[in-house]
Amino acid sequence: MKRSSLFYLVVAMVVLTTSCSQNTSQKDAKTETKITPGQSLGIASVPNLRDIGGYINKEGKTVASGVVYRSNQLNPVSDEDMKKLAALGLKNDYDLRTEAEITNAPDEIPSGVEYISLNVLADAKQSSAAMLGKLLHMPKEANEKLGGGKIDAMFLEGYREFVILPSAKLAYQELFLSLSDPAKTPAIFHCTTGKDRTGWATAALLTLLDVSPELVMEDFLKSNDYIIPMYRKQIDGFVAAGGDSLIPLAIFGVKPEYLNASFDEVQKSFGTIENYFSEGLGIDTQEQEKIRKRLLEN
Repeated sequence: MKRSSLFYLVVAMVVLTTSCSQNTSQKDAKTETKITPGQSLGIASVPNLRDIGGYINKEGKTVASGVVYRSNQLNPVSDEDMKKLAALGLKNDYDLRTEAEITNAPDEIPSGVEYISLNVLADAKQSSAAMLGKLLHMPKEANEKLGGGKIDAMFLEGYREFVILPSAKLAYQELFLSLSDPAKTPAIFHCTTGKDRTGWATAALLTLLDVSPELVMEDFLKSNDYIIPMYRKQIDGFVAAGGDSLIPLAIFGVKPEYLNASFDEVQKSFGTIENYFSEGLGIDTQEQEKIRKRLLEN
């Protein structure tokens, strides 16, 4: 396994350790009454919780709202926000995180919601995690190890692995097949920040639904609006201590080239998004059509 997988696991753990204090500091935010496509639902404990619906595809059909939600981790969730989660009527919660992430911050979900763990990075090695994690608390050393574009190269490779890593294929297969089943939706899927593993899942799904590349990218990049502010204190502290500002922004944010790397890998390995679903994920044409029928409205 290439070192990008090692680094990505560290990134997940780093953001995990700072999530609790950042989320609870936003308790008083109010839920927006009118939600536009890609917009946060305004639930303070989970700022990157969004409905994937509302987008109009190339055929003029609309991605159904109130069926599938994407999010950052569901921990911690305030009592008031738990009521808002319950109001979504969720049936299933798909957790894309690693075992270590789950152990440190297990999901807090409404009663009656079924929890399913789908470890996208199960096949990624973790032996260098401790060493890499320390770099993020050692700005000067981080500059040497992660600066000069090195961190971006790691993320680019990581996004390619979302497409070809065996554990990622298995996780996304189960996720997408489940989302076509009315008995399992409304549903939510998430990782730690809701931007990388979740970001690719959303982008792949919207692309299968024939949403334009421009709108898919727009949805992907909106994670920056909700996640980077959560970690502004950590980013500023890292920079104040002499760290390259581009390093934490890469860790806590997303860039167009990240998602482009995943799509490039799809084209390289499978040719089309449909072939990625059929050959890569084992979701045949008939099952793909079931997904479309479930998630598209005329």
